[in-house]
Amino acid sequence: MVTFLPTTAGRLADVPAFERAIGGAESNVACMLAAAGHTAKWVSRVGADGFGDHLLAAIGAFGVDTTAVRRDPARPTGIYFRTAGDRATDAHEVAYYRAGSAASAMSTANTDRAALRSGRLLHLSGITAALSAGCLDLMRSLTDAATGADGVSFDVNHRPGLWRDPADARVLLDLARGADLVFVGEDEAADAWGITGGPDAIRAALPEPQLLVVKRGADGAIAYDSRGRRHEEPAPRVDVVAAVGAGDAFAAGFLSATLRGLPVGQRLRHGHLMAAAALTVPGDLAVPAARDRADRLAALDDDAWGTLHLGPGWTRATAAVDQEVGTP
Repeated sequence: MVTFLPTTAGRLADVPAFERAIGGAESNVACMLAAAGHTAKWVSRVGADGFGDHLLAAIGAFGVDTTAVRRDPARPTGIYFRTAGDRATDAHEVAYYRAGSAASAMSTANTDRAALRSGRLLHLSGITAALSAGCLDLMRSLTDAATGADGVSFDVNHRPGLWRDPADARVLLDLARGADLVFVGEDEAADAWGITGGPDAIRAALPEPQLLVVKRGADGAIAYDSRGRRHEEPAPRVDVVAAVGAGDAFAAGFLSATLRGLPVGQRLRHGHLMAAAALTVPGDLAVPAARDRADRLAALDDDAWGTLHLGPGWTRATAAVDQEVGTP
């Protein structure tokens, strides 16, 4: 989608102007993976309009392969407006204009399955499942053990405003059970599935994925592997500019480390670092730290990691910033 960001704080009714940006969970992840040096392909549909032109150009500028994106002459590109608050809490407003959009018309019949299967990992979002019956059927086919692809990553991405009936969001649990790697927030599991017993209760309800990552915001994240091991990494302290895009960035950081074959604990730390890059800029997307810098930070001992403090501009690899954020 095209995202419109407010130029000032306040209610949507009061904001006088907005700045255009790009948004969308899957494309965010693809952009940050490409920026981190990986080969990424985005498979979707956009309108044959100016907003579609903008999305393809902007996402392609990150180095993402957009050749599998289809243009729909009959449906527009989706857009949304948001306020300056945190969309993960009630301190925000979001106005979606995506009903009848090109992306909402995705289905098993018009999506390039070969393109979807061409990578080592296929990353999906629960947002897509909420867009239409055709999108939900596509998601079911991609997470079905018999017909789906191997190496499926699924971010639950529960957005209450996209589900007409809150009970319908329970389908996200079924989709998660068909994925190899699942990302879910502890708050999402409570809101969408009624699971309130914490990370261990989420794993008990979702034992199928080889890796389950439970995100806990500022309290860090916990990963459960197929051998029954529990890996926990606290999040560094971050001076937050805007709490949007952090979940997508965390997924991108974790996936980047996964593609590189790093241990699970290191994957969690790389997820936190990529999230910190997004948290310290106004929009959904941020340029991540250089790989050698991220590797150095992720390799800190537990005491040094526990004192890490990241603020705006921390991804710049300079001695001045190192001193500012308290890293060696």
